[in-house]
Amino acid sequence: MTESAGHILVVDDDPTVTSVLKRGLAYEGFSVDTANSGAQAFAIARDHAPDLAILDVMLPGADGYEVLARLRAADSELPVLMLTARDAASDQVKGLERGADDYVVKPFTFAVLVARVKALLRRREIDHPAVLHFADLTLDTGTRRARRGERDVDLTSTEYELLHQFMLHRKRVLPKHFLMERVWGYDFEGSSNVVEVYVKQLRQKLERDGEPRLIHTFRGAGYVLREA
Repeated sequence: MTESAGHILVVDDDPTVTSVLKRGLAYEGFSVDTANSGAQAFAIARDHAPDLAILDVMLPGADGYEVLARLRAADSELPVLMLTARDAASDQVKGLERGADDYVVKPFTFAVLVARVKALLRRREIDHPAVLHFADLTLDTGTRRARRGERDVDLTSTEYELLHQFMLHRKRVLPKHFLMERVWGYDFEGSSNVVEVYVKQLRQKLERDGEPRLIHTFRGAGYVLREA
């Protein structure tokens, strides 16, 4: 996987759908390429292999099933989610039998689509754990180990989850409520300054040997992982 939450290729000839998905998935931390035909999808995939593909069935030229087959020929383990207006049970069975990992019918609920995308990527990550990089900081999501340059950084489980969010959304200002939801969950009832406490602890570990600060505060807005 890439340094983001994952690289997704969206193939759909409806510009409204591709625009909504690109904007929404980018907010979730994914890098997104869009294509309006099979030919364009193949060209994009050659230059930037996706971690997951979202395919419409009804496309100009090669249909979604042909696109699926050709993308899988290049990466036999590529997760593929079919996103289509064809809602008959027979269509869904056909899509899954042709090799799709999931099948979502339009109109769709974006939150449900994102949950399914993340579930497919989690399955892939078990076999292909991502190693995320930023500046001289490395986070191995398979071993859950961090390194700053040549130095190992020992993290608690919560510190790892917090750093993981920063690495997935590097260079983006993350509001406190976003971090609370992603790291501690919606039903967290602990101290209201828990984010500040853990950011301070994480900074101390990342800057132990005098390394430049990477996690910066945007007063009134949140925190951001960036170089000074």
